Amino acid sequence: MGQDILGMIMGLCGGLGLFLFGMKLMGEGLEMAAGNRLKNLVEKLTTNKYMGALVGLLVTAIIQSSSATTVMVVGFVNAGLMNLAQAVGVIMGANIGTTVTGVLIAFKLSTIAPIAIFLGVALLSFCRKNSHKHVGQIIAGFGILFMGMELMSESMEPLSQSEFFTGMMTSLGNPLLGVLVGLVFTAIIQSSSASVGVLQALGAAGAITLPSAIYIIYGQNIGTCVTALLSSVGTNKVARRTAIVHLMFNIFGAVLFILITMLLPFEELIMSLAPNDPVVQISIVHVIFNIVTTAILLPLSNVLIKIACKVIPGEDKEKQGMCLSYLDSRILNTPPIAVAQVIKEVERMGAIATQNFQLSMEAMLDGDEQKIGQVEKNEELINFLNRGITEYLVKINGLDIEDADRVAVGALYHVINDWERVGDHAQNIAELAQLVVDGKANLSYRAVSEIKEMRDLVTDILQKSMAMFAKRSQDELLGREIDQIEERIDERTRQLRDNHIDRLNQGLCSATSGTVFMDLLTNLERIADHSTNIAFSMDDSLTGASIQLMSASAEK
Repeated sequence: MGQDILGMIMGLCGGLGLFLFGMKLMGEGLEMAAGNRLKNLVEKLTTNKYMGALVGLLVTAIIQSSSATTVMVVGFVNAGLMNLAQAVGVIMGANIGTTVTGVLIAFKLSTIAPIAIFLGVALLSFCRKNSHKHVGQIIAGFGILFMGMELMSESMEPLSQSEFFTGMMTSLGNPLLGVLVGLVFTAIIQSSSASVGVLQALGAAGAITLPSAIYIIYGQNIGTCVTALLSSVGTNKVARRTAIVHLMFNIFGAVLFILITMLLPFEELIMSLAPNDPVVQISIVHVIFNIVTTAILLPLSNVLIKIACKVIPGEDKEKQGMCLSYLDSRILNTPPIAVAQVIKEVERMGAIATQNFQLSMEAMLDGDEQKIGQVEKNEELINFLNRGITEYLVKINGLDIEDADRVAVGALYHVINDWERVGDHAQNIAELAQLVVDGKANLSYRAVSEIKEMRDLVTDILQKSMAMFAKRSQDELLGREIDQIEERIDERTRQLRDNHIDRLNQGLCSATSGTVFMDLLTNLERIADHSTNIAFSMDDSLTGASIQLMSASAEK
């Protein structure tokens, strides 16, 4: 008897392990196969909560975890990329998306699981392209999930003959006890999809019926909130409110359906839809719970937001000083989106570096000492972003990402270095401007005119380079324009140096002023070089070696 129990426990644990691993493998494969499409889905989020719900549903169906979607949303809100109204819609959609796994299980595809595993592993082993490997991962994960489901069901079949276990399951028909069991179990394994799958395995083994399972399902939906609540610890108030809204959504749904189950013939209706099939019955209840709750609460999302603001009152202080605007460690759980977010942060760094160039030139030409101070302050932020983005890129590199994303990440290391160098050169110009402001150097009318010409050329190449970078690929026409401007800058730099040497020889310029002018030309030329590197950094055909060559050329 003891050996039978031990064997059953081992079978259950092994089956659950395979089920969880299969679900994770399939979810990650779907996520990687979706790639840019997943990024585009999230980027389409608008203030329209219904669109947000649709996005939440689709993203969760792809990554196979409402908990992961909610954690990602908490990260977005904490990073200031999504407001609470948008987040509520996504979370509600995610609750519907999480029912996909249960629906798949209800189709009882266990017989084809071994074939799916064989095909999936074959693709993973023999295909070189990552896109084919991701398909193999999806198929293998699908097979392993159902293999785990079958193993759990087989190991639990003896329980259906146990009077003790049958009595215990019957007691779960008590609403409070059933909800508590579902909540605790889901909180432990941190996946409502997985806990519903275990419940379906019990149903397939004949160890549990819908009257005993129905309240557990309601508890499972509350238990899935634990992951998001834990993830919200240490975040800003809006992110914590997001987790609270998720909790309120599921508590409301649980209370509503407990009342419906107790007062109306809800169980009888579900059992009539799928007679003698607890697996399908459990899936139907899970789907109806989330669809009905979403249909009721989505139009009332503003009420949930007001309650969440009462639970967590006050306003967050605006982000000031050194901070990453688009990055949050929670977003790393979804690599394709993490890559998209780090590109946005790099664009922000570029905008600050470009602003610093403009400020430094205004300080030089207008003698505005206040702008020199702004340059110094911005330079500290640029250095902070350089460190923060680099650390984030290192973390992304450790994840399983698409080949194209890995190439992009490799290029971004060089891009942030180029932007940091643009910031350094802008600071150099500000230091030269300080000499002019202090009266230690004086630029002639002709020198000022020449500097303005160079400033306009460098401004043009910076703007076009940022536009090229934003396209994420090479624009042939824009690329030619950038090359032409760089050639023009190099040519004019040589000409202006010769002109200035003539002025020095004629005694029209002091040695200090001459040094300021020549150093200024050098800094402007190097800013243009780094801008060109940035422009061509995201070219699909660019190799790591060519990027390094370009970066090295800027330092000459």
